[in-house]
Amino acid sequence: MNSMIPAVADPPAPTENPPLAARREHQVESPHGSRSDPYYWLRDDSRSDADVLAYLEAENLWYESYAARYRPLREALYKEIKGRIKEDDASVPYRSHGYLYRTRFAEGSEYPIYVREADRPDANEEIVLDVNAMAAGHDYYHAHPSAYSRSQKLLAYAEDDTGRRQYRIRVRDLESGVDHPDVITGTNGQSVWADDEKTLFYVENDPESLRSCRVRRHILGTDPATDVTVYEETDTSFYTSVGKTGSEKYLVIHVSSTVSDEERILPLAAPLTDLQLFAPRQRDFLYDADHIDGRWVIRTDWDAPNFRLMQVAERAIGKRDEWTDLVAHRPAVFLNAYALFERYFVVDERSEGLRRLRVQAWENGVPTGNATYVRSDEPAYTMSLGVNPEQASVILRYHYSSLTTPTSTFDLNMDTGERTLKKLQPVLGGFDASHYRCERVWVTARDAVRVPVSLVYHIGTRRDGRAPLLQYGYGSYGHAIDPTFTSSIISLLDRGFVYAIAHIRGGEEMGRAWYEDGKKLKKQNTFNDFIDVSEALISLGYAARNKVFAEGGSAGGLLMGAVINARPDLYRGILADVPFVDVVTTMLDESIPLTTNEFDEWGNPKEKGFYEYMLSYSPYDNVRAQAYPAMMVTTGLHDSQVQYFEPAKWVAKLRSTKTDREPLVLKTNMEAGHGGKSGRFRQLEEIAEQFAFIIDLAESTPPAKRPPAG
Repeated sequence: MNSMIPAVADPPAPTENPPLAARREHQVESPHGSRSDPYYWLRDDSRSDADVLAYLEAENLWYESYAARYRPLREALYKEIKGRIKEDDASVPYRSHGYLYRTRFAEGSEYPIYVREADRPDANEEIVLDVNAMAAGHDYYHAHPSAYSRSQKLLAYAEDDTGRRQYRIRVRDLESGVDHPDVITGTNGQSVWADDEKTLFYVENDPESLRSCRVRRHILGTDPATDVTVYEETDTSFYTSVGKTGSEKYLVIHVSSTVSDEERILPLAAPLTDLQLFAPRQRDFLYDADHIDGRWVIRTDWDAPNFRLMQVAERAIGKRDEWTDLVAHRPAVFLNAYALFERYFVVDERSEGLRRLRVQAWENGVPTGNATYVRSDEPAYTMSLGVNPEQASVILRYHYSSLTTPTSTFDLNMDTGERTLKKLQPVLGGFDASHYRCERVWVTARDAVRVPVSLVYHIGTRRDGRAPLLQYGYGSYGHAIDPTFTSSIISLLDRGFVYAIAHIRGGEEMGRAWYEDGKKLKKQNTFNDFIDVSEALISLGYAARNKVFAEGGSAGGLLMGAVINARPDLYRGILADVPFVDVVTTMLDESIPLTTNEFDEWGNPKEKGFYEYMLSYSPYDNVRAQAYPAMMVTTGLHDSQVQYFEPAKWVAKLRSTKTDREPLVLKTNMEAGHGGKSGRFRQLEEIAEQFAFIIDLAESTPPAKRPPAG
């Protein structure tokens, strides 16, 4: 390891060379032959190998050395971004079982405080969880309420102190504030109380793959080692979760893969009874069910690619032939989610790339009158359902946001149509929404498909082809990137940046077909869309050709790796957050967490067609001798979603292969996982670091124009 920078107390001078990882011969075997991977040695499942840790620390030192050039800018950005946050903030309370629940932050605190008060005028606040106190002594910490008992006297809460999303569940007596001695380890953090308030259902993870696979029943006061397994999912392509229906009458065990769902239910009044199968799984059949007033409502893609709502009588569990339409399938509208009330149901749907809410009255399961849409006055926005725990209510809690409007929490009286703004998220530091312009444009991709793009910029920024642009994208798993407000982006807009979200194929912004057209053997569409959007925004005058920056994380990091291999000349700089870049090697290794569940997203590389296609775009496998843009790559040592060694290997290979002298930095958070640092202010430090990286590049002399990749 003599080629690495030694681990010394002080950062090296900025003129020193970046670390170069040693090359060690290793063959990655597959059913289709072997491939050489000289940086495979960076994989360390124990996270304790001295050589690996030394290399990651050397990269961190090199990052700090490079970042020294703009340290004042980084510090100024952090102060700006933090200065827009109201530190002693609180959420709008929601009502449940005679209490008002909310989350608040104390001034200067990193973590939330979960509180409640009885729903009466003279009630005093009770602290449910003070995560700041609980986090003391931990480098990383996350905790949240998991399940309240029916009487609201007991709380099961989940905590994680590594960042690997492997939660312990503890039980707190909310009358005394004392935790029971029961500690359940190795869970996904989900739990549900039975009506007897002594039986707790939870999901256990497989200790090796970290897959949520087992539902167990814990009796309060007993040893968790004796807990009974209620259900175990043996198909490694499925994940398991638990919840309860909106009526609070049933436990729901939901198992899901990319293309198939299956649910089992159990009455919470009788926790020892056998599970009932709601509808058996089959390939290309997705569904989820909720219960209200003696019937079940089901969201499903059964003969409905964009999903429809169906319903069935309570007695007809397991009888799919008795399901009937409540909201029929619509080819141009994607049914995203729904909420059930005794006299209304609300559909969260997507059309034309926007997310909106439709309210429909009903009686005994039959729609009455015309549906109405919750209104908006902006061209690009998003609406989403809030917390609505009481089915008897006529008040709909929902959230509204756009690229220029901070998150707004509304209560809509569905009887009268009256809207009440309960909270507009405060943005300090002199923010004025009228100083920014939000737009929606459509870009025609190379195959004539129209791709929506959401844009925001300062009104003083002209569309004259001279502005720097930060373009964000994801494009996987059917996950839609909605145009919502992010206060940190203001620091870019005020410096003349245009910010764009490319709603590329692979998400579900335009319906299920949009997702299907950007996965497996059509994955290349995702990358092409992103590149075509960049080219179009330059042509339309939104960006200077030599000042286009791009950002993506996780599967969006795969996007970053693919587009710079294809078109490194198009981008001045890249932010790749916890990037999934070693696609083929990871997908061949079923011991790595999450792998088997991903076959229906990417394909199974054990099949030659998928292997060759994945190999054609896998960022790590396609690094070649060419000039690349400046890059900042981040990862977390304890990441359970994208293992740290993927970005580490990628950076090592780029360093030894690329022909340019543009900065390439890797920053590994040695205490955190996929979500980065814990704590609201510590997370802002990471944003400030990334923004400083690209602002510094935008303000420096651009490199000579690179030729397009050949």
